[in-house]
Amino acid sequence: MSAVETHRAIEAVWRIESARLIAGLARLVRDVGVAEELAQDALVAALERWPETGVPGNPGAWLMATAKHRAIDTLRRRTRLEQKQEELGRAAVELERTTPDFAAAADDDIGDDLLRLIFTACHPVLSREARVALTLRLLGGLTTDEIARAFLVPEPTVAQRIVRAKRALGEARVPFEVPSGNERTERLSSVLEVVYLIFNEGYSATAGDDWMRPSLCDEAQRLGRILAGLTPQDPEVHGLVALMEIQASRSRARVNAAGEPILLLDQNRSRWDHLLIRRGLAALARAEQLGGARGPYALQAAIAACHARARTANDTDWARIAALYDALSQIAGSPVVELNRAVAVSMAYGPAAGLEIADALSADGALQGYYLLPVVRGDLLERLGRMSEARAQFEEAASLTRNSRERDVLLKRAAACALRE
Repeated sequence: MSAVETHRAIEAVWRIESARLIAGLARLVRDVGVAEELAQDALVAALERWPETGVPGNPGAWLMATAKHRAIDTLRRRTRLEQKQEELGRAAVELERTTPDFAAAADDDIGDDLLRLIFTACHPVLSREARVALTLRLLGGLTTDEIARAFLVPEPTVAQRIVRAKRALGEARVPFEVPSGNERTERLSSVLEVVYLIFNEGYSATAGDDWMRPSLCDEAQRLGRILAGLTPQDPEVHGLVALMEIQASRSRARVNAAGEPILLLDQNRSRWDHLLIRRGLAALARAEQLGGARGPYALQAAIAACHARARTANDTDWARIAALYDALSQIAGSPVVELNRAVAVSMAYGPAAGLEIADALSADGALQGYYLLPVVRGDLLERLGRMSEARAQFEEAASLTRNSRERDVLLKRAAACALRE
């Protein structure tokens, strides 16, 4: 194997094994920041040795064994400094007792370790941006540069978020554990929110030149599947997985050859990924079997399922979608949900009915500066034949969006309305 091939293999192994490696180490050293440093040290050792010795048969076990030896040294130094000989004895015995085999090294706790890591990375003591960055770093295995490029922010900004996040977890003495009771429910909501934020940024990029960032969608789906495996009895986890799988199924049909966005009703449905649709519908069925049909993610997945089941755009059951949005607004109401409800109502009962809802949102001011509000109002006004007003809405939306692809589409729609005034 050439040096280039070896480095590619190391990158692949790191992407696959890093989350489990860091999770297992964090259980042993009780510090996420130290665990990541130990894992990185093991990666450096692999980069130094594997080009000469070749990739081992069980690379995950090799990385774990290397990191554990370094963990022993770290604990010994820490113990000497703190003069805690009793702690040293217990920690050293525990670390030496476990075998270097990766699966055995985790002592069948790999699922618990990953779950602890997810709950730690998404702790509410951190800001939303910090939770996203730390989750992608620790669980997605993305580099700081990759995260920065994905969210179009400077690399030093992401680096600072990650450093501050780890420091905040240490200063707050956040335990490396899965909380119980109400705290677990609250923390799980934070975890699901972070995963869905990552997915949404990949599905509809808020800025830049690309309409989508598929790598972020892939990472979010992978994290969702991990969560579903670790918490199989939680309906909302399955609801989120269902929502992401069904939405991701449209990816290939959402842009044309030039990378320009294609609206849902104009998409070629033969290009939808039917394997992802089947997986999404199965996850939705699981959420419903567990009694979670009225959960916010399950309801959104049910809306997505209505589109997935329609063979053509004209077959879409818009009345059911509007009813599902009514239910969603009751349990997780927000101005954005209400805006989506306006679209559904307009398709089910006519543009005037939808415009009434959108106008109320505009008067309320809660979505001021949110570019999709004038997009929706422009679309409804255009369908009502009020071209001058529609043109102004599309121009306003174009001035608000930070995505260049979307800006171009909106300006074209404004120009088309101008020709019909």
